[in-house]
Amino acid sequence: MLIRPAASTDLPQVRSLWNAMIRDTTATFTTILKTDEDLAALLVQRERAFLIAEVANGCAGFITWGPFRAGPGYAHTAEHSIITAHPGTGVGSALMAAAIDEARAQGIHVMIACIGSENPGAIAFHRRMGFALAGQLPQVGRKSERWHDLIVMSRIIADP
Repeated sequence: MLIRPAASTDLPQVRSLWNAMIRDTTATFTTILKTDEDLAALLVQRERAFLIAEVANGCAGFITWGPFRAGPGYAHTAEHSIITAHPGTGVGSALMAAAIDEARAQGIHVMIACIGSENPGAIAFHRRMGFALAGQLPQVGRKSERWHDLIVMSRIIADP
């Protein structure tokens, strides 16, 4: 497995993974599918980063991160999205480790994960990766005709 920056040739597989998550889960509360244009924009946005886990048959997962909130006070805090084709295979751990290294190099101090409460696998994964519970926001997301809680987890990644 090779962790590398995303390229335009990766976008069809990334779109497929991301849109399956949007369509089929409450891991994200959005219902708007990603387009080629959305993903191409991620490749050129300087404040975002976008890594791919490449295996023999293509993209096994990806992680992207960018500003947590607008404004200079949050310039050193990033929120990420991570999706893997086959959870539990080490792809997510490899992507997260590479992302943390790159985010540190970019001057990021804290990484944030916002996770739907009905996604215990993602919560457990982030705990294993050193993220701690920062809070739970009740009923802030609506999808599939129901309200959903949002779990916020954080990890200080900057060297002391």
